[in-house]
Amino acid sequence: MPAQIIDRVVFDELSSTTGADFVQELVETFAEEAPGLLAQMRDAQSTGAADPFRRAAHSLKSNALTFGALRLGQLARELEQGGLPTPGHALTDLRDALDEAVQALKVLSRA
Repeated sequence: MPAQIIDRVVFDELSSTTGADFVQELVETFAEEAPGLLAQMRDAQSTGAADPFRRAAHSLKSNALTFGALRLGQLARELEQGGLPTPGHALTDLRDALDEAVQALKVLSRA
């Protein structure tokens, strides 16, 4: 399952470049901080604050792509470039992709 969510080539390259222990620390930090970025996006959406929304989406995208979480990165990129979305499924889909990516990264970082 993790291989479908995470691009193993990207993840393995990160591991070989930085070391498995450091990647595990990075994954733990990402798992702790990424929900905060999503919360920032929700807050910015509710107040109509486009710049904070875009910055949080950009940070989430960059972090996701560093690990090879391609679906999460793509969804965050679309939100970053698309501006404030109307209420709907965009942030729910992003949350679901984040949950999947974090679970998969935890498995891979401990392998």
